Amino acid sequence: MDGTRIPIAPLHVEIEGIARYRQAETVEDLAAMLLSATWTGPKGPSFNRALVTSLEALEFYTDAKTARAAFVAAAHAAGMHVLPDDMEEAKKAG
Repeated sequence: MDGTRIPIAPLHVEIEGIARYRQAETVEDLAAMLLSATWTGPKGPSFNRALVTSLEALEFYTDAKTARAAFVAAAHAAGMHVLPDDMEEAKKAG
């Protein structure tokens, strides 16, 4: 890898507790969150898919949208909110 950052549509994930969000703007940010100690959610199939798609995107500089979507699915499986993805749901509940 030559250090090229692979951008994604920015997101904020509630990874460090209720209403405590971290921002991600690149695939590298997604992979770092998945591999960090702050990821306390289950490490089942959705987590594994998110990690694999992130690593593939980093390795081959492709498929950032798929890596982002897999990360959002893993975050949801772990009970984390993701913004702006969950904004519509929040509007309906409010």
